[in-house]
Amino acid sequence: MKISTQQFFDRAVSQMSDRQISLSTIQAQLAEGKKIVKPSDEPDRAGAILRIKSMVDRQDRHQEALVAAKNRLQSEEAVLKNSTNLITRIKELALTASNDSYDASNREVLAIEIDGMAEQLLSLANGRDTQNNYLFAGAKVREQPFQKNADGRIIYVGDETRFRIAVGDHRDLNLNRSGTDVFGPLARQTGDPEAPVMSAVSLFESLQDLSTAIRAGKHDEMNRGIGELDQMMHRLTFNISEVGTDLHVASMQTEVVEETQLQLKSVLSNIEDLDYAEAVTRMQKQMMSLEAAQRSFAQISRLTLFDYVN
Repeated sequence: MKISTQQFFDRAVSQMSDRQISLSTIQAQLAEGKKIVKPSDEPDRAGAILRIKSMVDRQDRHQEALVAAKNRLQSEEAVLKNSTNLITRIKELALTASNDSYDASNREVLAIEIDGMAEQLLSLANGRDTQNNYLFAGAKVREQPFQKNADGRIIYVGDETRFRIAVGDHRDLNLNRSGTDVFGPLARQTGDPEAPVMSAVSLFESLQDLSTAIRAGKHDEMNRGIGELDQMMHRLTFNISEVGTDLHVASMQTEVVEETQLQLKSVLSNIEDLDYAEAVTRMQKQMMSLEAAQRSFAQISRLTLFDYVN
């Protein structure tokens, strides 16, 4: 068998090169804190990492959507509850005003308070969320939904759009109620009680009529206004219940998203993150192996071919 000195040199150089590459890879892993420095090193693992990161990003977007949805729903809930308190107080005043013992001056005081609360209700109906969007405007979130027209009547200029937002891979959530849903027309009965005529009247017109009736001491119209307040209270109660349900769904979905995020990030960490202790141990072994190869090469380089041939 013929043995060339060049073969020994080539083999030694190749071994040192392999060890140096391995050492450099480990050092790069330690610097990055990742198992993969270049995707080409482990294409399958790199592909899995990209897929999981995409899933994590999607859950992050769901979480952001949930935060925004909860903020808006909480704003709606606050408006609805405050409106309920106002309607309750207005009804109390209307019942008080219907007492025959109250004279015109007493009724005027009650009517003035009702007028003030009607203005508060208008302000609530034009409430905004944390993003400065009108809560009850439908899709026209930048336009005040309840406005006074040329006749001084308050009209709704929003639309009936209802939004749903994706808060999970297979879960949507109600995001809003229109102005009509909450502060829309009330049913008014007029004419002969035996053959009543039904018509629609806005909440704010109803409150104005109630105030006028109290000032005039017209008990029939006061009673009609109290009935319309009951309609409004029923509508507010329904909407509060609906918003409460949506908030409950949002809270439950938040827990689902957070748990999914934890699981995905745990899987990602197992695939991607470097075990520093294990990597340092490998680096030390590679350094020792490289040093041994270098010493061996140094010895080989000082020998001749005849030193290897028996």
